Amino acid sequence: MFTGIITDIGTIRAIEQRGDMRITIACADDPATIAIGASIACSGVCLTVVDKGAGEGGNWFAVDVSGETVSRTAQGRWSAGQRLNLERALKVGDELGGHIVTGHIDGVGEIVAVEAQGDSQKLTVRVPADLAAHIAVKGSVAVDGVSLTVNEVTDAPDGTVFTLNIIPHTAEVTTLAGAEAGRAVNLEIDILSRYLARFEQVKSRS
Repeated sequence: MFTGIITDIGTIRAIEQRGDMRITIACADDPATIAIGASIACSGVCLTVVDKGAGEGGNWFAVDVSGETVSRTAQGRWSAGQRLNLERALKVGDELGGHIVTGHIDGVGEIVAVEAQGDSQKLTVRVPADLAAHIAVKGSVAVDGVSLTVNEVTDAPDGTVFTLNIIPHTAEVTTLAGAEAGRAVNLEIDILSRYLARFEQVKSRS
């Protein structure tokens, strides 16, 4: 379980093709504090630590990324040199500064516009049709693992878009500083909406 509050930006150092993809990620955290088997959200994707270490190149941990995960997340995200938003799993007693995030991606959106608004940036994101009903004004959404508040939602014949405000601090501590039109982003809807949708689905069959 996570909160969508990013604690570090990691960089993919190496990729090894096995049955799954073994990815080594450079990070700031002391590997002594990272347990094998621990969960770390990598740009919103909950992955399991399978190895870790430190050396001249700095601290690192490794995860296995399945073909299923690759197919359901933003294209190009799993390549050498890519920067990833990192968040360690929530501990009991930690401050819940964002919202409850599971690390299970619901779909891939696309940034269609980036506009300056004062010191902040306004992002407009196109959402897949099957997730459109789950995006609500002033609701929460995780974008590449970052907990954000939806400002506006617009439904149009060519699809649904929503807007977000990225304040300077958020830009500084996440990969959203480099947001640009055409970029694919991992989306996770609010978990409450996910369960409500399932409830309504089952209820309609009775």
